[in-house]
Amino acid sequence: MTTDTTAALRARVTEQFPALQADLEALVRIPSVSAAAFDQQHVAASAAATAQLLRDAGLPDVQILSAPRPDGTPGAPAVVARRPAPEGAPTVLLYAHHDVQPPGDPATWDTDPFEPTQVGERLFGRGAADDKAGIVAHLGALRALGLPDGADLPVGVTVFLEGEEESGSPSFRAFLETYRDLLAADVIVVADSTNWKVGVPALTTSLRGLVDGEIELRVLDHAVHSGMFGGAVLDAVTLMSRLVATFHDDAGDVAIEGLVTAPEPEVDYDEAAFRADSSLLDGVALAGTGTLSGRLWSKPALSVIGMDVTSVAEASNTIAPRCTAKISLRLAPGQDPAAADAALAAHVAKHAPFGVQAAWRSGEQGKPFLAPGDTAAMRAARAAFTEAWGTAPVDVGVGGSIPFIADLLEVFPDAAILVTGVEDPDSRAHGANESVHLGELQNVVLAEALLLTKVGEGL
Repeated sequence: MTTDTTAALRARVTEQFPALQADLEALVRIPSVSAAAFDQQHVAASAAATAQLLRDAGLPDVQILSAPRPDGTPGAPAVVARRPAPEGAPTVLLYAHHDVQPPGDPATWDTDPFEPTQVGERLFGRGAADDKAGIVAHLGALRALGLPDGADLPVGVTVFLEGEEESGSPSFRAFLETYRDLLAADVIVVADSTNWKVGVPALTTSLRGLVDGEIELRVLDHAVHSGMFGGAVLDAVTLMSRLVATFHDDAGDVAIEGLVTAPEPEVDYDEAAFRADSSLLDGVALAGTGTLSGRLWSKPALSVIGMDVTSVAEASNTIAPRCTAKISLRLAPGQDPAAADAALAAHVAKHAPFGVQAAWRSGEQGKPFLAPGDTAAMRAARAAFTEAWGTAPVDVGVGGSIPFIADLLEVFPDAAILVTGVEDPDSRAHGANESVHLGELQNVVLAEALLLTKVGEGL
């Protein structure tokens, strides 16, 4: 690729970016929360809006499709848009998702979560980063390469925009198998990860897997008076607290027997930057041992993400007869989720205190991801990122999970998978005040246009 080609693409992206930002803002205004408690008509509206954007961009074959979930109910609507490859050219599948996380308490947001608001170089709103920015990154790259006529698009393209990623992708495997022929590709770009920091791109080479579930403890048949029976009977909340405390050792490392730890990463996370990015309060010590990046990417991590207890406002002098806690366990690359789930169940049974009745109810399971050390597609991506940002990308792991990547690998074993992203450490995906850095998004668009060009030149 010549310097002139890169400069021409950069100029197109710059010229087209205001319209692309307006498209992102329109998508953010659709509250497409896929969680079952929310109105799913908004998810359908989001699918329709993204499908129309792709039609307007000139993709000739755009469909809204679904597949059944394991319980037999229909999956959320996904958008699949295709432009066939020129004779002898490869096909690239561009993935993102149009559903979003619930907004949470509006009081924790500085702006309306579904009214996109630009402050400085950042655009705030639920889904602005995760992952509606991924959608417009694909859209922007295609526009930069000359769609609707596609004069400079040297590859076939399939855009796949999922509608239930934030709900665990329950119909994803069935969708891949049902529409295998539509989705088949030589290279798959998953735009749902993060960059190293503003100004420095990253290629995600590992992702932790996931096991979650619920612990229920039962100590009494019914609530009793804490004054009459306290002292001889511990309440279920105290017993749950004692149990969950056994999940970590004194250093903060996960203490469940049988879990895998992967090798330490080659790069480390600066502690001061991590403290700022995570909003850790002054004086709070970091948990775990080893490098900071290893703790985030290569070791298991367990969190208690929910607990059913009596609220302070409704508290009375009674001993709670039962307590339920939801556990989220992130798995190191190389860990089998079923084995991790069994290890969790065994730990709960072994460490339940005072003979309390303890039950582990398994929930979601997702496999970790470890990319090959080097591939032609990865080299093309690194070159594209370097040209777009003016600095070489960092190979990173991510502590979060994208379990469906394992399904992509199994259904399309010959495809090269690239995990890219539009987020940065301050994007606050899933939290209040989620945002995307607009300058970084513009670089992502350019990098993807360059990547498609390089793939067309031959891997």
